[in-house]
Amino acid sequence: MESAQRAARKALLLKFAVAAGVLGTAAVLLLRGVDLREELKKVVTATQAAGPTAYFLAMAVLPAFGMPLLAFALTAKPAFGVQLGTAGVLACALAAMAANLLLAYWLARFTLRPRLTRLLTRLGYRLPPVAAGDVTDLIVLARVTPGVPFVVQNYLLGLAEVPLARYMVVSCLVSGAHTTAFVLLGDALQKGQGKLAVAAIGLLMAFAACTHLARKHYGKRQASRITSDVRKANE
Repeated sequence: MESAQRAARKALLLKFAVAAGVLGTAAVLLLRGVDLREELKKVVTATQAAGPTAYFLAMAVLPAFGMPLLAFALTAKPAFGVQLGTAGVLACALAAMAANLLLAYWLARFTLRPRLTRLLTRLGYRLPPVAAGDVTDLIVLARVTPGVPFVVQNYLLGLAEVPLARYMVVSCLVSGAHTTAFVLLGDALQKGQGKLAVAAIGLLMAFAACTHLARKHYGKRQASRITSDVRKANE
């Protein structure tokens, strides 16, 4: 119980640190008079020079090594919307995201597994074996728990050796909705389109509400299962 409380405190501190970093960066930029729309335009211009093939290949690879997937999602439509259209950009972005899911899973389960396991041990964490009936619950909880970076979610699920098919189906459904909303939001911010921005934010709010309900539902299921196991052990 004590080790679980320590792990919970570490996770909470990590979330606070991430939130403080994001808010602090935004505050500094605003205080210095940085025009975020202009900065986004500069990023878009540089992105267009690379071309869609290089861009979406980078989106498929770099988030597996720590680069935020959000950075790609926000700039994809402004950079290549005219060239590929909304449907084309979304298709490419979702395909790149799916490829990244596969890459991160493969790295965590096979190539980087010894190093990642040693790192977790050094940090005081140990991944327990996942029962067959808990696999979907674990994947959903990993995807909907706020504050956990995308790359960390992927690596933890790979280290847990969850079945690849279920990992891909659940992850594509949850992360695909998230990516779609941010692709639309990035385009709305760049063009100053209020209606599209409201629609994208509404989609994100609906996503947040669904993830909150899913987290509560699967959290209760896990608690109920643990209580049942304890009762059986005491009989």
